[in-house]
Amino acid sequence: MHEYPITVQIVEIASETARKNNGRVRRIDLVVGEDSGFIGESIQMYFDVIAEGTLCEGAQLFIEGVKPQLRCDACGKLFERKRFSFQCPFCGGDGSPTEIGKEFYVKSVELEVEDQ
Repeated sequence: MHEYPITVQIVEIASETARKNNGRVRRIDLVVGEDSGFIGESIQMYFDVIAEGTLCEGAQLFIEGVKPQLRCDACGKLFERKRFSFQCPFCGGDGSPTEIGKEFYVKSVELEVEDQ
């Protein structure tokens, strides 16, 4: 349920950007890591409802998912963790968590600007 307030903020920020540029939002690109604490499908579901009546109404929301990655303590390579394993597929060493997969940000907002 915490996707609702964050989706409200996304719509508010994008609408404010459109307002400042005398336009409407056509597209929003969002990056959501699997370990960010947010579920992309829920944000998508709320978006159309929240965008109604705003400068985001009719805009497309594209969500880029980011899988978490570990960094091998031995060889330093990044890899996706397999279920129930932290073992590096390259050298067999142990992997440690990284910040990859915890991302959550608006990558871009595409506007349709009205001619003045």
